[in-house]
Amino acid sequence: MPKTLTPEIAARAEMLRKELHRHNYRYYVLNDPEISDAQYDRLMQELMALEATYPELRRIDSPTQRVGAPPLEAFKTVERSVPMLSLDNAFHPDEVLQFHERVLKFLQTEETILYTAEPKMDGVAVELVYEEGTLTLASTRGDGYRGEEITANIRTIRSVPLVLERSRERATPSYLEVRGEVFMEISQFKRLNATRLQKGQPPFANPRNAAAGSLRQLDSRITATRPLDVFFYGTGNMTGVSFASHWETLTQLQAWGLKINPHIRPRISIEAVLDFYEALESKRHELPYEIDGIVVKVDRIDFQQRLGSKARSPRWAVAWKFPAIQETTLLENIEVRVGRTGVLTPVACLKPVSVGGVTVSRATLHNEDEIRKKDIRIGDTVLVQRAGDVIPEVVQVILSKRPPDARPFEMPRVCPVCKEPVVRLEGESALRCVNAACPAQVKAAIRHFASKAAFDIDGLGEKLVAQLVDKGYVRSWADLFFLEKKDLLALDRMGEKSADNLIRAIKESKSVPLNRFIHALGIPHVGESVALILAKKYPSVDDFMNFDEEIFLKKDELSEDERKALKGIGPVIAESVRAFLDNPKNREAIVRMLEGGVTPTRLEDGASREGAFKDKTVVLTGTLERMTRDEAKASIEREGGKVVRTVTKRTDCLVAGRDPGSKLHRARELGIPVIGEDAFYRMLEDKRGDPD
Repeated sequence: MPKTLTPEIAARAEMLRKELHRHNYRYYVLNDPEISDAQYDRLMQELMALEATYPELRRIDSPTQRVGAPPLEAFKTVERSVPMLSLDNAFHPDEVLQFHERVLKFLQTEETILYTAEPKMDGVAVELVYEEGTLTLASTRGDGYRGEEITANIRTIRSVPLVLERSRERATPSYLEVRGEVFMEISQFKRLNATRLQKGQPPFANPRNAAAGSLRQLDSRITATRPLDVFFYGTGNMTGVSFASHWETLTQLQAWGLKINPHIRPRISIEAVLDFYEALESKRHELPYEIDGIVVKVDRIDFQQRLGSKARSPRWAVAWKFPAIQETTLLENIEVRVGRTGVLTPVACLKPVSVGGVTVSRATLHNEDEIRKKDIRIGDTVLVQRAGDVIPEVVQVILSKRPPDARPFEMPRVCPVCKEPVVRLEGESALRCVNAACPAQVKAAIRHFASKAAFDIDGLGEKLVAQLVDKGYVRSWADLFFLEKKDLLALDRMGEKSADNLIRAIKESKSVPLNRFIHALGIPHVGESVALILAKKYPSVDDFMNFDEEIFLKKDELSEDERKALKGIGPVIAESVRAFLDNPKNREAIVRMLEGGVTPTRLEDGASREGAFKDKTVVLTGTLERMTRDEAKASIEREGGKVVRTVTKRTDCLVAGRDPGSKLHRARELGIPVIGEDAFYRMLEDKRGDPD
């Protein structure tokens, strides 16, 4: 027998709805929750129980409706009252300045033109409609004039308010069309793909692809399981409200509970727009979500209205794009490389392709499991990604382009260099050569030891290291300090002058800061930052050789200052350092280095000094043969310079390595000095600002 709904129960349900909406807003928009997750869940369970008992209480704006609805047979088409236009694209600073000149010419005003600049989300554009403050309709962008209705799917996104918040500044509009970008955070995207691979399902190519696939589910219960989020960036038609500026619009949207991007720069000059692009590009890969540029909008609404629109795009906005980070190309072969810790890494040999302004011909395949999960075969067309300065990777196979003769790949069961058997240790996904004398490991260890962030031995490149190891002159890093000129002259393509230069470079490297000395040893898990912590704790080599693992395993017994000083080193790192120092061969090599004249000094303070690049703004492009991009950046900063990513009129010089990208062409267009790799190294060596 149905239960009777009383006014008290109806009031309780209404109170629960309002409280849950409010807590959603505080959690997802303000990042300032007032209650715990458990408390929130109890409120939700109570409302769900009431609606189950009294079906007449169910409403479309109830928080319980986020769980999804039964599957649709097909999406309906939504006609848009105001088109969602595309934006004109810009790829260089001059194109943005030209956009600014067009705005000035069109408006013919003496007033200063200010812009609001926003990160350009790499997601899926949507439009939501609120009537009397309640979400009633949502649709995809489609062709701009019509899209697909996805209301049930949008309701499942926790950061989308089902009911607008009340605002002190303005009344809730009776009708509001709001535009936004649905996206998936990178960490959530990776988890989703890992789950799909475990289930034998094809992975999504990128977070945008995952967001689009999630929004286009006919079964919104599937969408409800996907970790989607949204930022709102503008409006369509509105009733009962108007705004004087774009920034005023955005701040009011946020007051109504509609999330906006926290990195927006409001009401700035065109010069500040250029700086914003450069700053955002430099931290692009630190953000939790993907962006592919910035959107620049004239801030004043009356100026926007005067500028109007062209057929497909507004005259008052432009999208300034970052270089692409994904491209497709042919996987021609797979090679296996052995690193300094013995790990075997499969590497894709690609048909060269430009990704993010850099020519890519190699990409990591990570390990054997990754190849199998992604079903990567020789001869496949693949999607390649290069994010920031990390090694390019193969993201996905384009199965529709797989040729009949594509060949599966199997990892070798013996080391491709020393031919010793390889093992797969428990808990690891990688195969490993455990022969410590493997030439590949020795060569990699020597290259690391001589790198810019370690002993900084100028002239000790990959080919020279290979000869020294292959001919038996160097079996560990300590042997470098006992090389003689006659040993070097026995090598291929080694003349008197080159031999003298290398002997001098080795000699000059013997006085090295202790943190770089520790980093050079190549201890697993000990990078530059950990080496710095260790050098502060153990100020001499003797102190370091007496490393006490127990200190790091019993931090609770230390004072707050001591714990702070050791922050960053946990049990795994401590055990790794102890195991390294317990190896007699490692201790012997360290002692032999000291006998060879190596004198570690107190750690360097990292402060920039006057040098080759004092007060200069530098851009790097292409691949440097003798150091990584990070090492080059650190060297320039040590010499008083600043490294940025974008070539503008304010760039002082461009350092160009092998396979430079579009930045080289841009620098030449602007007449900016271009420094080749050899000249770059001479500048660092000579400590002067003249590349000639």
